[in-house]
Amino acid sequence: MGKIAIVTDSNSGISPEEARGLGIYLLPMPFFVDGVMHYEEVDFTHEEFYQKLAEDADLSTSMPSPGDVMELWDKVLEEHDQVVHIPMSSGLSGSYEAAAGIAKSDYEGKVFVVDNKRISVTLKQSVCEAIALKDAGKTAQEIKEALEVHGSESFIYFSVDTLKYLKKGGRISPAAAAIGTVLNLKPVLVYRGERMEPFEKARGSKASKKAILRGVEAEMKERFGDDPDKLTFKIPYTCTHEEAENWREEVVAHFPQLKKEEIELNRISISVACHTGPGVIGLACTKKLID
Repeated sequence: MGKIAIVTDSNSGISPEEARGLGIYLLPMPFFVDGVMHYEEVDFTHEEFYQKLAEDADLSTSMPSPGDVMELWDKVLEEHDQVVHIPMSSGLSGSYEAAAGIAKSDYEGKVFVVDNKRISVTLKQSVCEAIALKDAGKTAQEIKEALEVHGSESFIYFSVDTLKYLKKGGRISPAAAAIGTVLNLKPVLVYRGERMEPFEKARGSKASKKAILRGVEAEMKERFGDDPDKLTFKIPYTCTHEEAENWREEVVAHFPQLKKEEIELNRISISVACHTGPGVIGLACTKKLID
């Protein structure tokens, strides 16, 4: 069996430093600020991004160019025999289809592109699982198949301050967009693999957090037998780190069977924040692929 490399994009929320620590390769997602292209954590920081967001700059995202994708693969293949490439979900971006097309035409047998319908923190979990599978001696094809089979075994509940950004980017269905903008309304949405869908209308932060906990608890019971030992938990956020820490305390209080250190805090990537805006707080659960 040849040497296998794991590649993902920055939609996962994995920073360049984390990628180096994990021994993986990271494809930075491009985004536009007032028509000018930038790359996350390459020439534009999170701090600069939120400053532009506060100034109501025109923000949008784009797929990585075929040239950028191939350049990274060629570089990785200089030292590896095969690549497992894990982009963001095909339900929200054309990144998967574009990468899969390139792989089929020019990298057959060398690059295996995974579509396990995940984004953000659940995508990050897929990367961790891919690393574990590789270390367990699985082939690139086996890693791809395992991730795709188990891809639907995850969900993210989250609240947003406004639907403005999700609606603009077409990341929510017409039903979700119909929630509308009401004073102090914090819509709670859920992502299970295709699109963001509405879960509940909540008035204020306290009510939205209760709705998230209620949704997660119900889904845990229905889909995973209410066994937290089978799950990983992550908190995605675009609020302040202090607010995220306080939210983690609330999650532990609601689920006393969980340990605080088992719930990972993850700042949402710029490529996702372009579509959610500031003030996001959530809770993501993923069934463990490897214990």
